[in-house]
Amino acid sequence: MLDKSTRRDFLKQSTAIGTGAIILPQLIPSTALGMGGKVAPSDRIVMGCIGTGSQGTGNLREFLKNHLDKVQFVAICDVDSKHAANAKGIIDTANKNADCRAYGDYREFLEKEKIDGVSIALPDHWHGLIYTAAANKKLDVYGEKPLARTIHDGQAIVSAAKSNNIVWQTGSWQRSRENFRRGAELAVNGRVGKITRVEVGLPNGNRGVGTPPIKEVPADLNWEMWLGPALKVPYRGISHWNWRWILDYSGGQLTDWSGHHIDIAQWGIGMERSGPIEIA
Repeated sequence: MLDKSTRRDFLKQSTAIGTGAIILPQLIPSTALGMGGKVAPSDRIVMGCIGTGSQGTGNLREFLKNHLDKVQFVAICDVDSKHAANAKGIIDTANKNADCRAYGDYREFLEKEKIDGVSIALPDHWHGLIYTAAANKKLDVYGEKPLARTIHDGQAIVSAAKSNNIVWQTGSWQRSRENFRRGAELAVNGRVGKITRVEVGLPNGNRGVGTPPIKEVPADLNWEMWLGPALKVPYRGISHWNWRWILDYSGGQLTDWSGHHIDIAQWGIGMERSGPIEIA
């Protein structure tokens, strides 16, 4: 059975997609693992997904592609039943059974599932609540950037992760790309000279969606649950991509691409474990 240090090593050794876990709470029959019984059930990390849209499904596929011998997905949760069904199909195919459980409410998912870790990919306005809820269930988390929509939410997430002693990884795939790593290496080792100023450029900085017309809520989508802690408003078709340009749900490019580019800048000037002194 994997000990805590071994599982943490697995997290650190993962590439663009990573996860970690605590000891499996129960043994699972090898026939349920979809691996022909070759991998001991106690050596598999049992996981679930919350949020299975484009990014969540992409992360799921990467886990299964790179870590199928180490992880076992057993449940998913999404407010869009079409997304949930698609993710369940991917997991059932990988497991060679039809046992993956699907939920529409993260609270029921967290209450019922006895898992070790969870991969979470959600609109930013949900990060504070669901990230902390998962941490408080003592689940190790692979979460998407940005860590949080607000400083307050970020502080709550960090506090929950520390107090529950969980493994946390925020998705930042650029750190796994050679050009970014090399650039940061040259900068932090002084090969580009003394750095006195850094400017970070963000693509599509003025992008927006205006005010789309009110639309009928798709039958597959629980719009009320998607809104969650945000202001209750009519559906305008922004739930699966364009939410990131609306301040009720995100922060535009300041919480979208800057989660990558500003991170690389911090890395290159040796301040990745520090942070801004002042924000205007």
